[in-house]
Amino acid sequence: MDFALLNWPAVAAGTVLAFALGMAWFSPLMFGKVWTTGSHNINRPASPPVTAMIIQFLATFVLALVVAMTETTGALLVAIAAILAVSLFVAGMDLFSQKTGGATLVDAGYVIAGGALMIAAQALL
Repeated sequence: MDFALLNWPAVAAGTVLAFALGMAWFSPLMFGKVWTTGSHNINRPASPPVTAMIIQFLATFVLALVVAMTETTGALLVAIAAILAVSLFVAGMDLFSQKTGGATLVDAGYVIAGGALMIAAQALL
């Protein structure tokens, strides 16, 4: 794989857009209340969870990179399968940790929505 052939602006845009979506997605304006209640009433931390945010950003970047790699090689269906697989992993872990169905849908739905933004970035940039 020649990484020089990747659409790096689309990788960057997909990463930033999906990460920003997560900030909105889990806010009280969107699905934050359902997620918080369904996640055993998690309380807002006193300070931002920096380590968690860094890991989330890295995961978002890696998924955007996978999307770019599959787009470059004409195998975008592989990226879609990877996004669905990650979403199912998240859903399974959520259910094992006894989150509600609503919180599980919020978590898994975010992976799918973020992945869709990454694919859109590849198509548009």
